[in-house]
Amino acid sequence: MVEILMMGTIIAPVTTGIVQALKVSKIVPKRYLPLASIFIGVALGASATFLGADLLVRSWAGGISGLAATGLFELSKNGRDINDPEEEE
Repeated sequence: MVEILMMGTIIAPVTTGIVQALKVSKIVPKRYLPLASIFIGVALGASATFLGADLLVRSWAGGISGLAATGLFELSKNGRDINDPEEEE
C-alpha cells in the first residue's frame, strides 16, 4: 500500500498539469474533468515503467493520482466560491 501511495505521489503532479491543460483548452467539458483526471492518471501510471512495479500496481497508483488531482481542483474551486464574512466588513 505504501508503494502505491508513493508512486501516486510521483504521478500526481503530472496528472494535475495535464488536466489543467485540458481545462484551459476546453477540450473536455468541465463536468467530465474528474473522470478524465482518473483516466489520465491510470494511463500515466500504466505507462510509467521506470517505477519498477507491475502493471496493476502502477495503474492503481495512477488512479489514486487522478483522484488527488481532482481533489486539488475541488479545493481550489471551493476556496474561491466561499466568501469569508470577516473580509466583507
